[in-house]
Amino acid sequence: MIRALKENWALFAGMLMLMAANGLLSTLLTIRGSSIGLSDTTIGLVQAGYPLGALLGSAYTPKLVERVGHVRAFAALASLCSVSAIVHLVTIDAWSWGAMRFLAGFCFPGLYVISESWLNAKAENRSRAVLLSAYFVIQTAGASLGQGLAGLNDPDGSVLFVLTSVLISLSLLPLMISRNPAPNYEAPERLSVTRLIRISPVAVSGAMLNGAAQAAFYIGVPLYALSRGMSASEATLLLVAGTLAGAAAQFPVGWLSDHTDRRFVIGGLATACVAVCVALFAGLFGDNVYPAIALIGATTLPIYSICVAHANDQIAPSQIVPASGTLVLTLNVGILLGAFAGPFSIGVAGPPGLIGLLAALAAMTAAIAGIRGISAEAPEQTGPVQPIAVQGTQTTGVLHPDAEMVRPEDP
Repeated sequence: MIRALKENWALFAGMLMLMAANGLLSTLLTIRGSSIGLSDTTIGLVQAGYPLGALLGSAYTPKLVERVGHVRAFAALASLCSVSAIVHLVTIDAWSWGAMRFLAGFCFPGLYVISESWLNAKAENRSRAVLLSAYFVIQTAGASLGQGLAGLNDPDGSVLFVLTSVLISLSLLPLMISRNPAPNYEAPERLSVTRLIRISPVAVSGAMLNGAAQAAFYIGVPLYALSRGMSASEATLLLVAGTLAGAAAQFPVGWLSDHTDRRFVIGGLATACVAVCVALFAGLFGDNVYPAIALIGATTLPIYSICVAHANDQIAPSQIVPASGTLVLTLNVGILLGAFAGPFSIGVAGPPGLIGLLAALAAMTAAIAGIRGISAEAPEQTGPVQPIAVQGTQTTGVLHPDAEMVRPEDP
């Protein structure tokens, strides 16, 4: 374990700074946009540029890496990310912000594709599970750190936008000075969406609905807090509380799903989320919404990991990587919808609108999982759940300990 972490320290250090920058930029745009008078719906449209760019970036990046290599591709995309952060300083126009959000969406997922493929090429089979767990912790820690930084007192946003750009630029340094050479690369194939739906309808529908729920959560919670009269620092703290609760829940929920039908675990989590939302509607939490948002995070954020595990239970090891890419595509479609729907729901119905949206998405997830759990047999052979952070993941199937793929030889 120690050896595996030491050999990949440069990549992990760069990823920590990238995740912090991404978490900071996403949350900062929501809070800053609200402070300069952008409507909740406009903020949703701006934020929707990220998953739209991600759909294109995750498809283009493998071709770029094959052509120029890991390091050059990483440097090019990180430079464009840095530019996208700085441009927010010179304009408050929603169109330009949306364009820069699209550019960030195109580049950030590409950086994650490069990082995950690099880790996979360097990992030995016995260390894959350790690396994937470490990767999850770094993703969560970086995103939470960035979200928390967005609440710092910075009236015009200049310091925080510059800090975002600095973090992205610094993420290049560990890779540039590392002695660990970049691996060769071969873009993995994808399983078609229709074929994966036939194999595991719960995994595909769950990934899409959970992508929408997570996007609504990450973008909508700061707006929800601001609409309730909370300060910017309180709004970011609320989001961090939900994020950390979701990360902590990954492990006990994953253990539970390893010992029972995963579909019932997905349905149970979604049902619990609906119950929390109803309790919040009813005022049972009073003015202290921190426990409610933490519980919503704990019952929402782990679902994607279980969906991935449920799909993997029903396919051959050689299909794990292609299926992972297809699930990420489905996830990003859901994120695109949720990025707009979250702020829009608040703009239409106020703070309760977001809670209603999250409850509706959870209810649909619970219904699908429950119906399939009753009508279809559970897989006989199952593997362990691997924690996955949606904020950064693109193709973490390549790191799955049971995945089989043709791995190019290192130079």
